[in-house]
Amino acid sequence: MTSPDVLPRVGARVLLVDGGGRVLLLHGRDPADPAAGSWWFTPGGGADEGESVAEAARRELAEETGLVVADVGPPVWVRTAEFSFVGRQFRQQETFFLVRVDSHDVHDDGWTELERDAVDGWRWWELGELAASGERVYPSALVEHLRRLLADGPPHEPVDVGP
Repeated sequence: MTSPDVLPRVGARVLLVDGGGRVLLLHGRDPADPAAGSWWFTPGGGADEGESVAEAARRELAEETGLVVADVGPPVWVRTAEFSFVGRQFRQQETFFLVRVDSHDVHDDGWTELERDAVDGWRWWELGELAASGERVYPSALVEHLRRLLADGPPHEPVDVGP
């Protein structure tokens, strides 16, 4: 059972991978809690009322990267993320989709004011480089699970990738 102080939320996230096998991650922080530090994360966010997770993934990808796609394919991962952001506690049921592109130049034209306050950049990461970086990334086992996903292809059922 979720505490009344924890807001339940449905989220959609995108693993955007280029032709070189690099993953696009955004870098950000909680503008209400500078002491929490910063971290890398996949494009995505909360689903709007009446929106499917696939629709939310396509919308968030367009808003946060400028990339418009017709389809995000089947879900490949799921996880439950509990976090604090801008003074609120969330418990977000996330669904991840894998989108492959040859290349893409990120555009932040669709960012909200909150995204501009919270996100300070993006980067295409090679998986070995990300693993060796010591950087905080969410999901925490992103490199391990993404290597497996890229080697084996999409699973029959989404894999739970944990925190």
